[in-house]
Amino acid sequence: MLEKIRLDKILFLDIETVPQEQSFEKLDAKSRELWLNKSKFINKTPSDEDHLYNRAGIYAEFGKIVCISTGYFTVTGKEKQLHIKSYYGDDEKALIASFKELLDKQFYKSDHMLCAHNGKEFDFPYLCRRMLINRIKLPAILDIAGKKPWEIQHLDTMELWRFGDYKNYTPLALLAHIFGIPSPKEEMDGSQVCKVYWQEKNLKKIAEYCRKDVITIVQLFLHFKNEEILSDTQIRVED
Repeated sequence: MLEKIRLDKILFLDIETVPQEQSFEKLDAKSRELWLNKSKFINKTPSDEDHLYNRAGIYAEFGKIVCISTGYFTVTGKEKQLHIKSYYGDDEKALIASFKELLDKQFYKSDHMLCAHNGKEFDFPYLCRRMLINRIKLPAILDIAGKKPWEIQHLDTMELWRFGDYKNYTPLALLAHIFGIPSPKEEMDGSQVCKVYWQEKNLKKIAEYCRKDVITIVQLFLHFKNEEILSDTQIRVED
């Protein structure tokens, strides 16, 4: 199956998210009430509300997107080049709108696909929810309402690794390790994004981490296709 999918038809992506406010205390009264109700269902260790609120970024109702990194191929004969671009900033609506423009212009046909790690559980639905909240019309490739399963143009490297097994979550860092792919998790991991954004205010660091995640997803996908992974010269990072 995978060998039939053309690399230049896929947009690889990863998103980074943070809580909408720096701390629990900065939420308005209604948001605090709703978060406390939501957080009852989260494993609490420890129970400190500020510490727990750091995890709010994984919920689209209480978080926001601060970076979307993308990767797509151009193929000329036997030569292929991966183009990496990140959309990041404090203005979530603006960065999502820029990302949507890419989808509308370059990834809108029925044979185009999106690929992320755990994308079906996290990245794709999170993007859709935040688009709706920001009053941005869903692009065709993300608008799955009413579609049959085989009509949905989404690939998920974690799902591909499962081979039908749904017992546990397999982190990208683990797959990168067993396949010998350099992993961005050596420098930073997802649990640090909130601190880097709200305390260090270092969006460029988050964007760099996110870009490396996309490259790792691409290299993993190439392994799944039994193709050679990319050399540094085949990867072009765009500003």
